[in-house]
Amino acid sequence: MGDHRATPTAKVRVNGAPAEATLFVCAEPAGARGPELRWRRDGGGAAECVLSLDEDVLGVEIWGKDQVVVKAFVAADAARSSVSCATGGGGRRRRRRDFVFEIAAGDGEDAAAAAAWVDTMRNCLDSLGRPKRLFILVNPFGGKKCARKIYEAEIRPLFEAAGVNVTMQETQYQGHAQEMASSLDLSQTSVQIHSTRVVNGILQRIDWEEAIKLPIGVVPAGTGNGMAKSLMHYAGHRQSLDVCTILQGAKKFFSVLHMTWGLVADIDIESEKYRWMGSARFDFYALVRIMNLRKYYGSIRFVPAPGYESYGYPVKQVDNCTVECQEQNGKFVCSYQGPLVEFQGSNWRSLDGPFVSVWINNVPWAAESIMAAPGAKFSDGYMDAIIVRDCPKADLLALLMKMSDGSHVKSPYVTYLKVRCFRLSPGQLVENPKRGGIIDVDGEVISRGEGTYGKSQNQDVMGYGPSIQMTVHQSLATVYCPR
Repeated sequence: MGDHRATPTAKVRVNGAPAEATLFVCAEPAGARGPELRWRRDGGGAAECVLSLDEDVLGVEIWGKDQVVVKAFVAADAARSSVSCATGGGGRRRRRRDFVFEIAAGDGEDAAAAAAWVDTMRNCLDSLGRPKRLFILVNPFGGKKCARKIYEAEIRPLFEAAGVNVTMQETQYQGHAQEMASSLDLSQTSVQIHSTRVVNGILQRIDWEEAIKLPIGVVPAGTGNGMAKSLMHYAGHRQSLDVCTILQGAKKFFSVLHMTWGLVADIDIESEKYRWMGSARFDFYALVRIMNLRKYYGSIRFVPAPGYESYGYPVKQVDNCTVECQEQNGKFVCSYQGPLVEFQGSNWRSLDGPFVSVWINNVPWAAESIMAAPGAKFSDGYMDAIIVRDCPKADLLALLMKMSDGSHVKSPYVTYLKVRCFRLSPGQLVENPKRGGIIDVDGEVISRGEGTYGKSQNQDVMGYGPSIQMTVHQSLATVYCPR
């Protein structure tokens, strides 16, 4: 049991208005409030105002002799028992705001009292474990190509107010973030902020075991923003995260969001030409694809999680997929090779196509308005599979509309299960045997079949046709969403 220590109530002026303020600096027992700054303006019936040092306060400094400036990022919070005066409007919308406290300690002690308040609040903020150095990668091509503008107008001022040392660099081409992450000086940063593609760069490092401890931050400035949505909806702003290893022969790739093939991949990638529409491009192109529905031959194999052993059909032993260490300068060196799990002898199951869609998820939300896998957890050691093999067009449209709340998984046309290992053997389009499909991992194409929209198949990470295997490493990474 801890106490909730407080500074003595002080006579102050808050942004020029007389008030009485108290600074609570030590958390009470579990479930109670944390460090807070509370005040009530003079006038009897005035509501009590509150700033949470953890959630609302960015930094604090002293002006002159007796003015304490609290730099805040504030929003309405109806869940609190007290009314917050640190509100920037309804809902979850926040804005920067400074609160100036003029201390009136009396007997010429104003300066000493102000300095004590500043020291106390800084010590509280330091104890929260916030990062002091950030390496930020800005993708100028994502979403509506507004990432640099968003960073300069909304993100950079917050870090400046919090006294964070920031190094920002724009990515210049596809794969650039991965390259920079693979050579990043770990001693110069405590958090990386970018899309989740930096995981591939980190895990290609020889010192990956140390590098993967670095939290990977996400600021939602793109089109989908599934990771940020999942974090804020389910887990809070910091969370351990499973990482999926994708193998095809000697080729290797890593995923933290999802792998898709069929309808969802076609919508995600082929709608790129409508990027100017923002997130509406997905709704528009989904309708296009449903009206001209495609089905793909192929097969899947999986090792079910406990409780899902009845799905699919039993198959014979499936060999393990492995990647060996590489030889460099006469020495064998190893980047991350994937989880040390053997699936030989496991209870493999199978489902054969044709398929409308195969979607393997690591987190619940695939985009801000798409709860693809409502049962997915950040660090449970499993992947969530959403499989559609046949569905009338009218029912498929209704199914997609239910993705906003995850109720689509209740459809009789959807097979939803958790798996420990997943193997996809993609086939050709039923309506056109000369055309293959697209395999999309975290919004990036890793494989294209013949005749698909976009770049040359030879430039992809993996080939189309041979089996692609996914395995999951529980809680390998840490993901962070600044709030």
